[in-house]
Amino acid sequence: MKHPVLAHESTPARQPSDAPDAGGARFLVVLDVDSTLIENEVIEMLGDCAGRHAEVAAITERAMRGEIDFAESLRERVATLKGLSADVFADVRGQIEVTAGVPRMIEGLHASGSVVGVVSGGFHEILDPLAERLGLDYWRANRLGVADGVLTGTVSGPIVDPQSKADALLEWAAERGVPAAHTIAVGDGANDLRMMEVAGLSVAFDARPLVRQHADLAMDVRDLSQLLPLLGLRG
Repeated sequence: MKHPVLAHESTPARQPSDAPDAGGARFLVVLDVDSTLIENEVIEMLGDCAGRHAEVAAITERAMRGEIDFAESLRERVATLKGLSADVFADVRGQIEVTAGVPRMIEGLHASGSVVGVVSGGFHEILDPLAERLGLDYWRANRLGVADGVLTGTVSGPIVDPQSKADALLEWAAERGVPAAHTIAVGDGANDLRMMEVAGLSVAFDARPLVRQHADLAMDVRDLSQLLPLLGLRG
């Protein structure tokens, strides 16, 4: 079992094994999206539009704590959205708040020759324009079923579950030739644990107790630029 080390703002911590010096480093950083890359939980925002926020939020919390299967929890939550107009996507996109330090983190990682990806149990309909605007190298998420301009209450295609997150990290690392020891996974919920297990370094970001318990490091300050000094990089 991994043991967490609390990492506060500007506090150096253990780097991935055999990491090269700053300036010559090359990492793959893969982050969760909801409550990590962004401050919001998109499914709850959509649930609010459907008048089902409390129900959706309760299911989300149980899933993030690892109390129920993620895929099943997603189906239950998406079912509450049936009948919503697809126009809701534009409304929700306008309310998204990017977590502090994200642009600086991405800039610093790119300056070091590193790549950044996100993999989400959320939805491409919200993530795609945000990922393009931020300059992410990779992103992957679920898609919502839509027919005649209305949400069907289903997920279209395979669900991005915990194993899918791990598979994305390994796939992107292989594609970019990043050694396993130089991969970093950042997340806050139980569905991030498998991804964190396969990464060279796992970071619990303001995370649930179960995630903190299994991560290599825990970041308590909600500023993702603080990932840079943890990796020996400059912002």
